[in-house]
Amino acid sequence: MKFIADLHIHSKYSRATSKNLNLEELDRWADDKGVLVIGTGDFTHPEWFREIKEKLEPAEPGLLKLKSKYKLKTIKGTLAQTRFFLTSEISSIYSREGKCYRNHNLIFAPDIETVEKINTQLGWVGNLKSDGRPILGLDVRELAKIVLNTDPRAYIVPAHIWTPWFSMFGSMSGFDSIEECFGDYAKNIFAGETGLSSDPAMNWRLSQLDNIALISNSDSHSLQRIGREANIFDTELSYDGIIEAIKSGAPSRRKEKKNKEKFIATIEFFPEEGKYHYDGHRNCNVVFSPKETKKHNGICPKCGKKVTIGVMNRIEELADRPEIKTKSKGYYQFYDNLVPFYNLIPLDEVIADVYNMGVKTKKVKEQYDKLIKNFGSELRLFLDTEEDEIKRKADSNIYSAIKALKEKKLKIEPGFDGEYGKISIFGEKTKKETEVQKSLF
Repeated sequence: MKFIADLHIHSKYSRATSKNLNLEELDRWADDKGVLVIGTGDFTHPEWFREIKEKLEPAEPGLLKLKSKYKLKTIKGTLAQTRFFLTSEISSIYSREGKCYRNHNLIFAPDIETVEKINTQLGWVGNLKSDGRPILGLDVRELAKIVLNTDPRAYIVPAHIWTPWFSMFGSMSGFDSIEECFGDYAKNIFAGETGLSSDPAMNWRLSQLDNIALISNSDSHSLQRIGREANIFDTELSYDGIIEAIKSGAPSRRKEKKNKEKFIATIEFFPEEGKYHYDGHRNCNVVFSPKETKKHNGICPKCGKKVTIGVMNRIEELADRPEIKTKSKGYYQFYDNLVPFYNLIPLDEVIADVYNMGVKTKKVKEQYDKLIKNFGSELRLFLDTEEDEIKRKADSNIYSAIKALKEKKLKIEPGFDGEYGKISIFGEKTKKETEVQKSLF
């Protein structure tokens, strides 16, 4: 069965997240996005876990669904079929051999009973009530030990592995190899999350990643950002089916035909749009490519402090292969036997660019809802709809924007030091013409 999965999101109990991130809305929004399987996120938080047990019920093996009495009607007038996959993220801040490390890791669990056991042990370490993504003074090797010894079908996956401050390879907080990070448990790490600021092609430059699969997830803090990065599988709809599909995505396993058929592709941001793609210093509005950082010896020319080293620079530092030039067909990027990927921009950002408005404006919301009604879901519109149908059913400017996106006619200003990058589909001239057209009505 072919479906899309987003396995890293957060609940309303995490810091800096929307208060609308409840199970009812996740069920509805995932369906409108085109995501069939979504992570629960935050299962370590007592209140969120209580809601998971109260509002979800068993579906396919290892997956859950929202009980019918809690379901909201989707914009299409039908009930969402969303499946939930038990996940949580842990922030580990700890010292090892006199150095401080800060890593974020995902936990995957096959059932409620396993979650209860994991939560009990983690509750002895720190306060799980403090945040949906708890901060624990726990070495990731100890975290791996707890998770892997609780159940043989529970797993730990390094989250957004390149983010400077909180990741396995982060320039400010990480290690140079999986083995350095996880020690004897490195052999149990079967996947890593690319994060918004890198794409698979950047990660393929490291031979040490050949034995793990690269997965992409939204790390969503709001309903609107579900599915901005995700995974496309063609496998049994079950916990074990998804785990096996992920494992099949490792470059070392892709030579076998059966493995190519399970992990179809990932859905990616343009990595330049991520918060940490380039180097820089946000307070001084200084942004550098890796070459420019080297030229300035890593120092901000305005204030004299060190710039934050971003993802692209860090990959350059650890890579043992040259830059990889993918082949492309529209949004679709591919190279040799590796898991291909799609570069997309969230639909509301496309609409906002068309009308030169903010993504949260009423006009953008109205147009978004109209498109979902016409095409079924956001990702179906992008990935499964012919251009002729889009041209017939969508506003002409939106059709033009989607066509430009597919042809990569974009202007991109890379993100840096916590600032999202800026992508513009239409130039200023086109935007002014659109404004004139709007004024006529």
